[in-house]
Amino acid sequence: MLPLLLAAAFPVAAEMPVLEDLHLPVVPRTADEAARIARVTAAPTDFTAPERFEAKPGGAATVRRRSSADAFSQPSANIGFDGELDFKIGNGLFKKLWVSSPSSTLASDGLGPVFNARSCQRCHLKDGRGHPPEGPDDNRVSMFLRLSVPFDQTDMTEVEAYLATLGGALARPEPTYGGQLQDVAVLGHAAEGQMQITYEEVPVALSGGEEASLRRPTYSVTDLGYGPMADDVMLSPRVAPTMLGLGLIEAIPTADILAHADPDDADGDGISGRAQVVWSQEYDAPMLGRFGWKAGNPTVREQSAGAFAGDIGISNPLHPLPGGDCTEAQTTCLAGPHGDGDARGAEIDAEGLDLVTFYSRNLALPERVALDDPEVLRGKRVFHETGCASCHVPKFVTHRLADESAQSFQLIWPHSDFLLHDMGEGLADNRPEGLATGREWRTAPLWGIGLTEQVNGHTYFLHDGRARSLLEAVLWHGGEAQPARDRVVEMPPEDRAALIRYLESL
Repeated sequence: MLPLLLAAAFPVAAEMPVLEDLHLPVVPRTADEAARIARVTAAPTDFTAPERFEAKPGGAATVRRRSSADAFSQPSANIGFDGELDFKIGNGLFKKLWVSSPSSTLASDGLGPVFNARSCQRCHLKDGRGHPPEGPDDNRVSMFLRLSVPFDQTDMTEVEAYLATLGGALARPEPTYGGQLQDVAVLGHAAEGQMQITYEEVPVALSGGEEASLRRPTYSVTDLGYGPMADDVMLSPRVAPTMLGLGLIEAIPTADILAHADPDDADGDGISGRAQVVWSQEYDAPMLGRFGWKAGNPTVREQSAGAFAGDIGISNPLHPLPGGDCTEAQTTCLAGPHGDGDARGAEIDAEGLDLVTFYSRNLALPERVALDDPEVLRGKRVFHETGCASCHVPKFVTHRLADESAQSFQLIWPHSDFLLHDMGEGLADNRPEGLATGREWRTAPLWGIGLTEQVNGHTYFLHDGRARSLLEAVLWHGGEAQPARDRVVEMPPEDRAALIRYLESL
């Protein structure tokens, strides 16, 4: 029994736990290494030339830039021959189209019964960014709705009670439809429903007589297949994020991320990043959340396992229920045929999950170009002077790892602090997740963002793709980022254009 359960009403939040990197074979840094890292990750003061190593956002794992849609699909440059073989097998599993049970293809059955996509690649097309539907004939395969209802403190699990003591405004899955809306089903089963989006255009006046227009979305669900939803259901739209650099993010020391946290804004700069704390299913302990739009998962393996279960309906060692996200109210789903009846023990076994995880960890960052372009350098200066780097922290150095993996001891440039920030009412989904409130989001990494159109054929950004350009994404920033956003609105048009040019160079 967790000691914190004694405080049933949680009148005082518990202290933040010590969060360890349980998933990594860490070699402790020496004092000399720590000093070198402090120097190399310090903020720049000279914007007349690129910084050393800036062209390699993934360190030694960075690959040469491709001009095709495959720019995000290359293995880490330092992966080695054996690693390339595992990467290719993992890629095959990432692309595999799952089929419904029963099937003669025992290694590929178990889809659904309700699901959002038949493969990982269908959501993360070319390992890149998803998008909202562009019209009635465009599918929604790379976007879905998270579902939850307000948290009831009665009948809490120990984990829920523990997170509640840390100050989390917890929520639970919708009783009938579970944690997300699955809009597709296998033959003989009903899809859960269909996401509907309407937009309202909101004009924004900019300096120099320029104008932008933001589209404000409203979400609803139609064609419910299993009866009404709870009246107090909370809907949170999510597009599939890019897969770039996940293993490098995973290898950043927790302590280095927490060093940027300032939950009480002690320094008075208006930025109060908070750590997301999640309960690791794999390690049965609290860990720092790093992955997902609200940092809801601590490791690439747990993120991958959750996506297999929730998005495709595929059971795995961390999510063994064969019905995926089906609830007790969906009796036909639970009683349907599943693909875990052979020697695998799950619809994807531990070996398969590990290979997909390895693939996801080792998708490489393309090298940057045009770093010495005068407009890019000007935009970099504007980025720092405007305050963007307060949350979009440019540089980290990863742990030195005993397994000497491709992620070991690399200077990387993700442009994120991986903390939760209040982004204002405009971006609020009003749905809490763990310690994140309905107004908080994890700072999105910016690396590779300028290649979105090349890889995915669109320029939709933010958690629900509402922004149709990088400028629109900036203009949606509120809350802690409101002052920086207002500076962008008011700055000379030439500086604003340079800022966007810098983002496009990342």
